[in-house]
Amino acid sequence: MNASNVTMKLHWEEAILAALREDIPWEDVSANAVVPEDARGHADLIAKAEGVIAGLGVFRRTFELLDGDVQIALHAAEGAEVHKGERLAEVTGNMRAILSGERTALNFLQRMSGIATYTREMVRLLEGSGTQLLDTRKTTPLLRSFEKYAVTVGGGGNHRFNLSDGVLLKDNHIGAAGGVRQAIERARAYAPFVRKIEIEVETLEQLDEALAAGADIVMLDNMKGEALAEAVRRARGRAKTEVSGNVTRENVRTYTALGVDYISSGALTHSAPILDLSLKNLRAV
Repeated sequence: MNASNVTMKLHWEEAILAALREDIPWEDVSANAVVPEDARGHADLIAKAEGVIAGLGVFRRTFELLDGDVQIALHAAEGAEVHKGERLAEVTGNMRAILSGERTALNFLQRMSGIATYTREMVRLLEGSGTQLLDTRKTTPLLRSFEKYAVTVGGGGNHRFNLSDGVLLKDNHIGAAGGVRQAIERARAYAPFVRKIEIEVETLEQLDEALAAGADIVMLDNMKGEALAEAVRRARGRAKTEVSGNVTRENVRTYTALGVDYISSGALTHSAPILDLSLKNLRAV
């Protein structure tokens, strides 16, 4: 496990605990009212739709935090394409813990699997184009690590994780600096030499200024048609190109013939529907 994975797991632990505390502030009244404290049970995780499963480790850890003796038998691998009616896992343990952890575990798993499913669909639409699909920072507050991880399970890549992760100069940065050239020059002087400078441009004039100032990556924001094709042509060999702005699975194929290096899509995390999953057949053991 590398350092980034360790950090992610630690963040997940804190987030799962916070989610459990949100749902169980002092007790699960329903479960405690009808189930003896030491009763044990068994339940099945069932797919109710087709998709890509992501977040099985989070699902498992949610129950482990409530019951140290819980047993989770997985019948699907992370990133697998699952089918409606398929049994994906079995949960055996304290029955109160199963009931109390069910919604939190499913909320994480359904959300992450939905993102992985949406991402996989878009990646397939880009096959053969040489363009890499990236996510954005348009994520659910405090759940970014879960959502960006799910993008990678679906076959996409991660753009910068946070504001400390890289230099990306957008329209307001340009306005604050007084122009494209000034923004790039200030970023180059401030940031360590190992950091790349990416800048958002909306016109061919801004693009030319960014290329002349030595931008490493140009984000072609909401450019369309001939202007976009010309921008890619001008930047080729001088800077990496990224297309951004309202890119969804419905229109992503329109960009496949352009030869852009990256396509970033906020839709991967802000518009992906959940994958319908259910914990069923709870019974005493």
